[in-house]
Amino acid sequence: MSSNAPLLLAEHITAGYGRMDILHDVGLAVRPGEIVSVIGPNGAGKSTTFKTIVGFLRPRTGRVVFNGEDITGLRTDLVLRRGLAYVPQGRIVFPQMTVRENLEMGGFIERDSARLAAALERVFTLFPVLHERRRQKAGTMSGGEQQMVAMGRALMTEPKLILLDEPSLGLSPKFVTLIFDKLVAMKATGYTLMLVEQNATRALAIADRAYVLELGKNRFEGPGPQLLTDPEVKRLYLGG
Repeated sequence: MSSNAPLLLAEHITAGYGRMDILHDVGLAVRPGEIVSVIGPNGAGKSTTFKTIVGFLRPRTGRVVFNGEDITGLRTDLVLRRGLAYVPQGRIVFPQMTVRENLEMGGFIERDSARLAAALERVFTLFPVLHERRRQKAGTMSGGEQQMVAMGRALMTEPKLILLDEPSLGLSPKFVTLIFDKLVAMKATGYTLMLVEQNATRALAIADRAYVLELGKNRFEGPGPQLLTDPEVKRLYLGG
């Protein structure tokens, strides 16, 4: 795979639930080292796009290529083993387990204890609060801290690409800022990220490139900061 080839390429994706198509000929790409944001109004098909990429939904048409391999409709567990991590919306943690146990669950496919320890170390470096709270039960933490546990867990498999579905949803303003700071820090550490996000202004501000979906179709795409100042995007999606 050449260095400027997309790490992820979704082409001509039409998909939905039962007989109802939510996505109509959607296409997007992520290159190594980028943050790519996907924004759009409720019901635009943002989460459906992610579910199709990670294999929860099989597209009716189109294909998904990851790291040079066609993964269209591949079982989710096999997709994850290929280095694609997925952080679903809703801060899903194992509440009765400690922070450390939650993170170790993320590294379940790693049999090598030295590599597991190195992965934990990386997560604790990015999220020092998780190191401080490593013995605390995840269910007793705040929403923002639980979101960091979910993000940290995704890093345990040394992913080539991390998909985050609504990482700031329902968080206090302080934690929204913190989560976006962490996304930027993850990129600086060398991770490639794609996020679906209701907080369009913040999502565009940190994005190398972004896509705007509307009614299951591509509506705009371009560099994040450029879309942030685009009068049409502002009027339609940013309350400008």
